[in-house]
Amino acid sequence: MGWVLVRCRVCGRYLSLTGQHPGAARKTEVVYTCPRCAKDYGAYFCAADARKLNYRCPFCGRQLVVATPIQEE
Repeated sequence: MGWVLVRCRVCGRYLSLTGQHPGAARKTEVVYTCPRCAKDYGAYFCAADARKLNYRCPFCGRQLVVATPIQEE
């Protein structure tokens, strides 16, 4: 599980890049990332903190993008 779990850079919450919340069976979560800073700083953000940051990276100021796959049900 270590290669799909990342931590939010603001609150430290564990996030899954598969789109499912760790420990929950059916809940889905959205993980945001900065395309530039993800490699250097591990800049991943939960949905609540991305909203607080106005969907901008606090390190470089670029627009955050969705890192989790979009699942249609």
